[in-house]
Amino acid sequence: MYSKTTLVKPNKRVVPWNDLKLMVFDCDGVLTDGRFIYGSTNLELKHFHGHDGLGFKLLQKTDIMISVISGRSSEALERRCRDLNIPYLFQNITNKLKCLDNLLKDLKLSYTNVAYMGDDWNDVPVMRKVAFSAVPADAQPDVAKIADWVSEYRGGQGAARDLINYVLMRKGIYEKTVLAYLDSIG
Repeated sequence: MYSKTTLVKPNKRVVPWNDLKLMVFDCDGVLTDGRFIYGSTNLELKHFHGHDGLGFKLLQKTDIMISVISGRSSEALERRCRDLNIPYLFQNITNKLKCLDNLLKDLKLSYTNVAYMGDDWNDVPVMRKVAFSAVPADAQPDVAKIADWVSEYRGGQGAARDLINYVLMRKGIYEKTVLAYLDSIG
């Protein structure tokens, strides 16, 4: 199914910024720094960044939906998504492309409506199909070559927020979104 051309940046049409309706994020290496801290009695700790969290709150002031698709399963991620009201969380997913296919069918969207941020080979099939793909600054180097955009921030250090800001600016709604957020908090 895959060939050497899979390892190079795909030719895509111009990004339809106003058509973006869904932003999808990997967890480990994107929302976190990719490290796993194991404690006793199956305790697993992850570091999430507050800037990313506020970025998700900004997105919730727009028509852009949010999803997280992770190859692993984690109570910490489940709690983070619950705390941030992220409705579409998929964990322990081997085939992220198939998972996203099903989500898009449910939401009546297509790949031209999606921006995706991943960091490793298991993200590449999705990255090649979506309208806009991104990686954190510390993504696997060969995966970064395939991405449409590379954040200046590392995974778990604000990379997701950087992408969110970028998309909001490209859609021309950054300022409006920030003002709507500020109105909602005071």
